[in-house]
Amino acid sequence: MTELPHCRTISLYLLNQAYPQLELSAKEARRLMEEPMFWIFCWASGQAMARFLLEHPEWVAGKRVLDFGCGSGVAAIAAAKVGAAKVWASDIDPLAVQATTLNSRLNAVSVEVIGDWSACTEAVDLILAADVLYDSANLAYLDRFLKRAPEVLIADSRVKDFDHPPYRKIGQFRSTTLPDLAEPAEFGVVNLYHAKVA
Repeated sequence: MTELPHCRTISLYLLNQAYPQLELSAKEARRLMEEPMFWIFCWASGQAMARFLLEHPEWVAGKRVLDFGCGSGVAAIAAAKVGAAKVWASDIDPLAVQATTLNSRLNAVSVEVIGDWSACTEAVDLILAADVLYDSANLAYLDRFLKRAPEVLIADSRVKDFDHPPYRKIGQFRSTTLPDLAEPAEFGVVNLYHAKVA
């Protein structure tokens, strides 16, 4: 269990900080490479998104919010903590679904955790997506999000020269991934983008 340094009201079950020193068998190491467990980290963008919501609850208060590619569930948990009317957290990785369920219980918040985001058939006011643009193929979701909800918040530290109207940059944060991956400093600079259907 790890308390987030930039969001001290949230704790998550994450990979043990001492993981680099642990000895893995060849089979375990191969599985980590072939099936990366993204949900055992709290990525810098996820922590930045959660911090933004905790500091600006008006973005989610009373709204129906869907966290796309939720991983550990940090953004969904933050939304629930600051008064979202309903929160869904979606991830195609069934283990991320389990992790988000456990992390929601740990933080005593109500989050409906689902697999594919299309399983949510109710009206959504706001989509959150943190650290999902690391694969350029995922840029196509930016337009799909706006067909599903009237408002979208994106947190990202990977895409350089982000230019995708109607998304506009509304902030920048310094953040960290937990446990520390010793990534280049540039990945600790997280940009927040907002889009709203006119």
